[in-house]
Amino acid sequence: MINSESRRQTFFMYLFISPWLIGFFVFALYPILSSFYYSFTDYDIIHPPVFVGLANYKEMFHNELFWKSVVVTLRYTFVGVPIQLLLSLGFALLLHQTIPLRGFFRTAMYFPSMVSGVAMSLLWYWIFNPQIGLFNYILSWFGIQGPSWLMNPDTALYALIIMSFWTAGSGMILFLAGLQGVPSSLIEAAKLDGAGRLRIFRHITLPMISPVLLFQLIMGLIDSFQVFTQAFVMTQGGPNYSTWFYVYNLYTSAFKEYRAGYSSALAWVLLIVVMLCTALIMKLSNRYVHYEGGVRK
Repeated sequence: MINSESRRQTFFMYLFISPWLIGFFVFALYPILSSFYYSFTDYDIIHPPVFVGLANYKEMFHNELFWKSVVVTLRYTFVGVPIQLLLSLGFALLLHQTIPLRGFFRTAMYFPSMVSGVAMSLLWYWIFNPQIGLFNYILSWFGIQGPSWLMNPDTALYALIIMSFWTAGSGMILFLAGLQGVPSSLIEAAKLDGAGRLRIFRHITLPMISPVLLFQLIMGLIDSFQVFTQAFVMTQGGPNYSTWFYVYNLYTSAFKEYRAGYSSALAWVLLIVVMLCTALIMKLSNRYVHYEGGVRK
């Protein structure tokens, strides 16, 4: 039987966590459930929503801009994410060595990741300026005529991909943490057996940091599916829809066309795709990711 002291402790427990509970239900759970309902309605924010069933989802798959946004986002993902992983791992391997000013270089590499997306976009907008930009100025040293990066449909997306490498330092920190967890005894034993650096990296280091690599891959995938700030600040989805990302398409539908129902359907499709991709990666990772307790079931 619960005594009065237990009831008192329970009351104060719920009292102390009530700010979090209120915030979760009001600002997280309610908007999520509302967007799910609105995805089946014709809702322009001003007038009451009208239930239309699957009409928003049917329209989505027949909308040319929807497919443009899917193609642009996938191109950004398949090109940018692998390169950023390689850069982060490469910098981590370099700064894991005993070199002068190692702490300074680690801080310098991570510092750009702390810059806000808007500030970073404005900075790179200047860097990619075809007349006075730093990027084309450096190319001119080698006699190369730089393109109009953000004004050319053929180069605008790749300019944003290049810009994404600016934040490789955040991934570098995680890889550094993984590298520091590799037992030195295994590396020393491999060296005694005559293994070179490449073989040690392939058979010892890489398997030991594979959980970090898996985490980085999933987070990079999710982040690439949600690219918005760069397109909003720098290109407005152009030129010629070359940077018309999925989330920018969602934003345009919601806040420029005032189609909250259609944009909610876009959001739920994105959520489902992210969940499926994450589940597929986790399923395939069973063969390649090493855990100290064995293979994950």
